Amino acid sequence: MIRFSCFGRLFSARFKSAARVARFASHALAAVSLVVLATSGMPARAAAGDAPLDVSIVYLGNPGDAGWTHAHDLGIGAAEKQFGSQVKVTRVENVPENADAARVFRDRAAKGDKVVIGTSFGYMDSMMRVARDYPDTVFLHCSGYKSAPNLGNFNGKVYESAYLAGVVAGYVSKSHVLGFVGSVPIPEVVRNIDAFALGARSVAPQTVVKVVWVSSWFDPGKERQAAETLVGLGADVLMQNTDSTATMAVAEQQKVYAFGWDSDMSRWGPHAHLGSVAYDWGIYYTKAIDEVRRGTWTNKPVYWGVKEGITDLVNLNTSVVPADAQRALAEKRAALVAGRLDPFAGPLKDQSGKLRVAAGAALSADDTNRINWFVDGVQGSIAQ
Repeated sequence: MIRFSCFGRLFSARFKSAARVARFASHALAAVSLVVLATSGMPARAAAGDAPLDVSIVYLGNPGDAGWTHAHDLGIGAAEKQFGSQVKVTRVENVPENADAARVFRDRAAKGDKVVIGTSFGYMDSMMRVARDYPDTVFLHCSGYKSAPNLGNFNGKVYESAYLAGVVAGYVSKSHVLGFVGSVPIPEVVRNIDAFALGARSVAPQTVVKVVWVSSWFDPGKERQAAETLVGLGADVLMQNTDSTATMAVAEQQKVYAFGWDSDMSRWGPHAHLGSVAYDWGIYYTKAIDEVRRGTWTNKPVYWGVKEGITDLVNLNTSVVPADAQRALAEKRAALVAGRLDPFAGPLKDQSGKLRVAAGAALSADDTNRINWFVDGVQGSIAQ
């Protein structure tokens, strides 16, 4: 699924080519229930005793991917549990980022859903068009940057969790070579690779991160080949920004270590798993639904990180991760939460040695949303 970090405007041109990389080809339509998000000029708030709020959530893939879609499904499930009979959720799976998406969003709004959630960047323009035609429906878009009075954006600062994973990898790796299975070369993924490398090199400066691209968000075969290539290049810890569990499976088979991505992937590598960079979308979905029901929802962008709990390094394998690494991880995490640590604070050099961020400065959110360079220590190129 094509996912870019929130609010990055300058990578939209690159997305036009990356968006053609569809994660799933099937076109399955399921009913998705939508929660009414209300604000001034928006649909009226739901009163106690009203019929359940109809919420629909649209997926590029299916929850069985164990990654991105699975994480969103867990999140909306948490909201269902929180609100019980007050909310009715319908899921629409395997919706590609093309004209089919607009048809699905329009169909859900026409059926009376009061909140429609789109979970992939490539849905952005379709959601904008449909939102104009259904002003009484609230649209929530994950990872986009375009907005309307009834369309808001949300995303998570997953690069913070990638940084924490890098800290752990820096302690665990014996070869000081880390491998990264990259999905598509867009700013969000580049940023995550950079953050992973920065975390590792903050505790082991000699560390290098080798990158192999698979040009897809979900392609288990290519992911497996990439992971095997990285192990062959000397990597003894693997990271991924893809959705399948293939990388974890390779690590388990090759007797190296790996991190899961998007959700807890420990069961696919009980010996290899160091931790998983995961999302907890339930925090956002529950809050948004509650605001809609109370009539306080606005379209203000939401961009949360470790501090808010929407992303974190979860299920740390304490039987493998040494005590000093666990202490360093706790310290770094506390610094992130307190605002004392910014992974992209200078001085930062790129892989050519050019100073990109001076000491005392830091990349802004907008800078990281358009980043197209690797930090020092990353080995690989970014396809243009």
